Amino acid sequence: MKKFIYLVLLFENVIFAQVTLKITQIPTNTPQSATIFMPSSLNSWNATANQLQDLGNGQYQIVIPEGTGTVEYKFTRGSWATVEGNANGGYLTNRSFSFTGNPQTINLTVQSWEDLGGTNSTAASNVSILSTSFFMPQLNRNRKIWLYLPPDYNTITKTYPVLYMQDGQNLFDVATSFSGEWQVDETLNSLFNQGNYGAIVVGIDNGGSERLNEYSPWNNPSYGGGQGDLYAQFVAETLKPYIDLNYRTKPEAQYNALVGSSMGALISSYIGAKYPNIFQKVGNFSSAYWFAKPQLLNYINTNSQNYSNSRMYFVAGTNEDSTMVPDCNDVKNAFQNKQLATSNTQTKYDSYGTHSEGYWRGEFAAAYLWLFQNVTLANNSFINDKINIFKTSNNQLFVEGLKDNQDVYIFSTDGKLVDKMTLKNGNNPLNKEFQKGIYFILNATLNKKIIL
Repeated sequence: MKKFIYLVLLFENVIFAQVTLKITQIPTNTPQSATIFMPSSLNSWNATANQLQDLGNGQYQIVIPEGTGTVEYKFTRGSWATVEGNANGGYLTNRSFSFTGNPQTINLTVQSWEDLGGTNSTAASNVSILSTSFFMPQLNRNRKIWLYLPPDYNTITKTYPVLYMQDGQNLFDVATSFSGEWQVDETLNSLFNQGNYGAIVVGIDNGGSERLNEYSPWNNPSYGGGQGDLYAQFVAETLKPYIDLNYRTKPEAQYNALVGSSMGALISSYIGAKYPNIFQKVGNFSSAYWFAKPQLLNYINTNSQNYSNSRMYFVAGTNEDSTMVPDCNDVKNAFQNKQLATSNTQTKYDSYGTHSEGYWRGEFAAAYLWLFQNVTLANNSFINDKINIFKTSNNQLFVEGLKDNQDVYIFSTDGKLVDKMTLKNGNNPLNKEFQKGIYFILNATLNKKIIL
């Protein structure tokens, strides 16, 4: 009988050993209709996972079944743009609790929401927002684009290499970051003050709920994906031509780099594999190759590209995941089998490396310096190309200087796609009447500003 009672008590303890997280106070400016979620290490940091129960009077609750180990978590109102902040509205480090095998109730206070005022920006003065809604014609959606210009950009006429970096929210500003920022601006400003030539950085915000879809060209049955090729086209064929047209860049492939972490590294590797004639340099941080590794390897192995001019940097923590380093080596070897030189390949695997912005922040300077180590960055002045395009009186575009016919996009100054056409030397009828103004004619190799 005693043994039976003991087993019953043990069974009840296992069943009811749960963790109750209870929010007892929320900021006074929280919208009345707010729904609160708990993204965590238990749900792959999904911003809309684990909805809390609204108890009324500004109190919310969620019950977590008993498990093992330590759980990191935060609260959001449904997206990372609406994540909780610290007392000043700025970045708040991850919360955590540990399972103990006994019932727990943890009372918590949400001090602020980052999007509702009080956020303390850490972006340097030479960081700006290029556009809050840059149009992505290939995906038919808009995206926030960040721009870092070197300290001497406005005082000299030299041209600069460019880094196109994924997950723009996490690069410059702790107020917009997921879990801390890379401090790309502080790092590059410091290197510049030490004599580094300087570079332009274009930070592309991830798509939130579309992030996994956009950062993989192939579908993962469990997580999504499949829009990565369209995203790659956007970066190579829309965004880069726009940047080259409007800023003093070095447009040649040897001066252009792709940088990303985790899924951002997966898509950076893919873009580098598809467009080595546009981006010769790729910085891969803790790459999530597991998401679509067989497909990526097959793409590298079977496409017609030659990577003899590419330069690739792989950095990761040896304890991030059991497959992290082997996956990186497999991808590196695939590129090397397609003429990527050993001298143009760098791997750095660290026992202290973690899957975090803090780790990637510490590794960014070394990766940047190595990628451009063997590139001569002469102080060249900005020179326009010799292709001429202008509108004639009979609603045609006259073109001269093309080496061959070009399929182009026509954009308005706010980044919206208004038309696409094929240009040839001579007269080209426009498909429609344009409202008078400035437009951009762009593709992967052509960028011209015209008045229509």
